[in-house]
Amino acid sequence: MPSVGDDTGNKLLYFAYGSNMLSKRLRAPSRTPSALFLDTGFVEGRKLTFDKLSSDGSGKCDIESTGNPSDKVYGVLYEIIQSEKTALDKAEGLGKGYEEQAVAVITPSGPHKAIAYVGTSKKPDLKPFHWYKELVVAGAIEHLLPEEYVQNIRAVESKPDTNTERCREQRELLKG
Repeated sequence: MPSVGDDTGNKLLYFAYGSNMLSKRLRAPSRTPSALFLDTGFVEGRKLTFDKLSSDGSGKCDIESTGNPSDKVYGVLYEIIQSEKTALDKAEGLGKGYEEQAVAVITPSGPHKAIAYVGTSKKPDLKPFHWYKELVVAGAIEHLLPEEYVQNIRAVESKPDTNTERCREQRELLKG
């Protein structure tokens, strides 16, 4: 399995499974404009949840370990230049409810070792904001993840965001 990063050490492989699947969001100037789509894939033995407690009180995505190899979380494998990792860590909330883990991503071209951000601050029964779930769905559709998987994300109960400005800003990402 290839290692995280390339031979020169200036690039890393990142597995996005939540709102960062949406290229427009991940490539924002404040995140990782260098993000290069490599492939889609999945991580075995995990399930997608929306129970990571966000600072705004809503639920964000997590890839919760189940130990069951038939459970799969689909997502997008990106290559990012190492100098943008600090911005990615900040956007992902590293140390503030997420930790970095190495994951084995199974893609059509074979397995890859990548970093993913996994929830550490979780609370059952959280709901994502409507706009957040819409970003996750849009990223899944953009990268042609399995239709049944997309439908399962759509079926997740969500709630309105009372911060109308944040909602408007985030929904701007959904416009062509």
